[in-house]
Amino acid sequence: MKSTKPFFFSSVSILLFLSACSSHQIPTRLQDYGYIVDNQQLYNEIISMDSTFFHAYNNCDMDKQAAIYGDSLEFYHDKGGLTTSKQAILDATEKNICGKVTRELVKGSVEVYSIKDYGAVELGLHKFHNNQEPAGTPSKASKFIIMWKRQNNVWRITKVISLH
Repeated sequence: MKSTKPFFFSSVSILLFLSACSSHQIPTRLQDYGYIVDNQQLYNEIISMDSTFFHAYNNCDMDKQAAIYGDSLEFYHDKGGLTTSKQAILDATEKNICGKVTRELVKGSVEVYSIKDYGAVELGLHKFHNNQEPAGTPSKASKFIIMWKRQNNVWRITKVISLH
């Protein structure tokens, strides 16, 4: 009786070699990834809300920020930790941000995805500029995630993840 082991191992070796040489590959680099807007209306609404909120942020309109933040807000900051008090976030913004820092959205970086029966999630890049530094001082882009809840046709920010 002939052994089938050499044939088996040869066949497996050839299959492994061919699969390694295959041109079908999963994108693993950022430049291979491309976001395509799935719902243009939703995307436009969230971009508009982002603009409205951060216009208020950059101009210290605390009432407008308070109106856009949800009452059960969670703010996760990689350096500052978790804050769950809407008033504490507003107070910290007024004390540490107003007149000192402005936020700039990195154009073309935003992705928006619908969250069924909830609202949407916005992911993107933004830069914060220290207004005490000379104009044109470079600022590093950082990542953010914002959860938007739509209730009675009104958008509210319910969760923020800010990574620097």
